[in-house]
Amino acid sequence: MRRFAVTARLRPEVAGKALELIAKGPPFDPAALGFERHAVYLSHGEIVFVFEGEEVEWILDEMASEEGLAAAFREWEPLIEGIPRLAREEFFWQREDLVQG
Repeated sequence: MRRFAVTARLRPEVAGKALELIAKGPPFDPAALGFERHAVYLSHGEIVFVFEGEEVEWILDEMASEEGLAAAFREWEPLIEGIPRLAREEFFWQREDLVQG
């Protein structure tokens, strides 16, 4: 499984609106797109969207190019400062007894 994160700086004083958008859930069906897991992390001043799946890089590329899906993310535009960045996983650890065999 591959993992990618999209990170972005938040504008000052938008944490409440960010929490509202997160509570609504993703503006797409993660399973229908082929994701196996999706999580959102919020810190003071930054948001991180984590996507997991076998073809996650291809799925994210498709999401960015499809008008309907790209439009769904427009609610985030006023909250974000600068350009979001894509981060590839470079290290992952998991306890051996948790590995499915």
